[in-house]
Amino acid sequence: MFNMDTCRGGLMSIGLLAFLAFIPILIALILMAGMRWPSTRAMPIAWLAGVVLAFAFWGQEPLRLLALSIEGTITAVGVLIIVFGALLIYYTMQYSGAMETIQAGMKKISPDKRLQTIIIGFMFAAFIEGAAGFGTPAALAAPLLLGLGFPPLCAAVICLAFNSVPVTFGAVGTPVLQGFKSIETFAMQAMNFSDPAMAYKTIGEYVTLMHLPMAIILPIFMLGFMTRFFGKNKSWMEGFRAWKYCIMASVCFLVPYLILAWLVGPELPSMVGGLLGLGALVWLTQKGFCVPTDGVWDFDKKDAWDAEWTGSIEASSATEYKEHMSQTMAWLPYVLCGLLLVLTRVPAFHLKPIVTDPMFSVGWANILGYQGVTSKIALLNLPGTIPFILVSIITIGLHKMNGEKIRQAWGTALEKMTAPTIALVAAVALVSILRGSGVNTAGPDGAALPSMPMAMALFASDVAGAAWPMLTAFVGGLGAFITGSCTVSDMLFANFQWDMGGLLDYPALGKYIIVAAQGVGGAAGNMICIHNIVAVCAVLGMIGKEGIILRRTIWPFLLYCVVAGTVCFYLIGRVLKQRLRPCKEGPLRRAFFRALRGPEEPARQQKTTPRGGFVMYGTGGEKANCRGWRPVRASTSGLPGSCRPAAIPHCVRSGRAASLRLHPAGWQGGPACAGGPGRPGTRKARTGLRMKDPRQRWCAAIRDGRGCC
Repeated sequence: MFNMDTCRGGLMSIGLLAFLAFIPILIALILMAGMRWPSTRAMPIAWLAGVVLAFAFWGQEPLRLLALSIEGTITAVGVLIIVFGALLIYYTMQYSGAMETIQAGMKKISPDKRLQTIIIGFMFAAFIEGAAGFGTPAALAAPLLLGLGFPPLCAAVICLAFNSVPVTFGAVGTPVLQGFKSIETFAMQAMNFSDPAMAYKTIGEYVTLMHLPMAIILPIFMLGFMTRFFGKNKSWMEGFRAWKYCIMASVCFLVPYLILAWLVGPELPSMVGGLLGLGALVWLTQKGFCVPTDGVWDFDKKDAWDAEWTGSIEASSATEYKEHMSQTMAWLPYVLCGLLLVLTRVPAFHLKPIVTDPMFSVGWANILGYQGVTSKIALLNLPGTIPFILVSIITIGLHKMNGEKIRQAWGTALEKMTAPTIALVAAVALVSILRGSGVNTAGPDGAALPSMPMAMALFASDVAGAAWPMLTAFVGGLGAFITGSCTVSDMLFANFQWDMGGLLDYPALGKYIIVAAQGVGGAAGNMICIHNIVAVCAVLGMIGKEGIILRRTIWPFLLYCVVAGTVCFYLIGRVLKQRLRPCKEGPLRRAFFRALRGPEEPARQQKTTPRGGFVMYGTGGEKANCRGWRPVRASTSGLPGSCRPAAIPHCVRSGRAASLRLHPAGWQGGPACAGGPGRPGTRKARTGLRMKDPRQRWCAAIRDGRGCC
């Protein structure tokens, strides 16, 4: 098992490990976003780079690398089934005439493409995410927007960006209920909960607070983004003029979303919020509430579009649409999709045990004899089979399709599957290697090095120090980018985030907030993960243009993580009763710290050995002689026993968390490099911390990111 001290005393620093781990991702980014290579060429090269690095630096055996690649390939087949199902239902509805009927109906609700973006891309996709998750909303909503006349590139960017707010509660709460299962025991003990549901509900409450600002900002931002980059006049303001409508849509979604998250739990907020919000929004739109008064906005004529906006699947260019059937019959396949997703995913209906029964699963356990390298596909639990393929077959009868139309629908869907297969297999195989690299003996004395994703996360925590709350969401996004799933990102980093809260000496609620920020970052990462981008490109015929999409979605992702980080930072400050920022001296702050200063104020010391009982305690957590104070270990690395210049021994009085007592001379060498547990370092003192006033030392420590209490 990986020990956090391993790479500190080993031959490689955590920074070098993080850089090496980032190389495959960097290669993919350069080739796709920089050189505009198609993912069919870029991802196999990135996979090969991952294989070489895992073999050379993480000590992975060639046969184990093959096993991990097979594991990824099996997982990719499951994703490809989802993509095929989404394509099949789209082409079935297109050849049956249902898509044109929906287009006619949407034009009656509103021909304004800005409003259609919110109704389909935001609200309808939120409901699908809440019911199914795992990339299903983009695969389902993007073709619908394409059928309404959106440029394929615009449809892809819109659906990927909006597939963020509902994701943490997607698939009936899976990212919370399964993603954070590894910290369930710790979370219950920290808050003295007897029911794990209370721990998950508490995490969900803080998740909603971090999603809340972006649930309002993102629709407005994306409409401006759409009119700026895909509009005829290249104007942000054309999208921003629909701000009232965006806020109305956000309220329709957020009211049930917040109520359910705070009163019920993480299972229903996105699904019910999306369903009720969609109904309310359509009704309000038909009544004209908050509808923009600056005219109907539409894209330019199709022949004026940039070449990079289009793919192998043509967007609808019709201006008049014919209704081939009733609106109810046209929408019925989507209604059936939503209904089947609810019936088979919500445990209350008792169908979930059937679709998840191992009898209906295929895969390979302990591939090539390697324990834990396992991949299985639950065929009935895949959205690609139930409901997509099943509903496509039902639609044939509902819409009375003849043999020729059936052949065209299935033939076109199969034809479109050729390109994404290579890219998805390579991408998911790379993910398996990155995750599986943590099982190794490449560290000193046969110890394990951290896995590639964990090395990148540890390096980020080293750099961040006390500013960690601002960066927590980015780590969640990194996990989703690498693994293609918010749930898997949470599984990967849940323990790490919880431990970071402990190392920063946060109280229980502070740890909950950090974990919640991880979940929010994982949700935002759905915008940029290669897995989702390739999948949505497949259903839109955009294979080869993944880099173009990534360059567009990176901006809303960065905005999302900055806003979520800011909220997390604020919430942590509220919990600690102090802001983690450089001190601004003033009369009130001076009086505050004067009141906190106890009678056991440590004396100024100029020697290089600590006196007065203030000693650093060992890596095993042995008690130090702190004269009634409890020992605390802080460092920019946040890792016990690290050999870094920023290690600061200090003591804090029990029950007086705001009163930080720093030894005036931090040590370059911690106990791990100074002769064993409980023995202070004797290296050169850090003179920068020799300040007369302990208040100043506190400010210096916070300002330098060296830890706080």
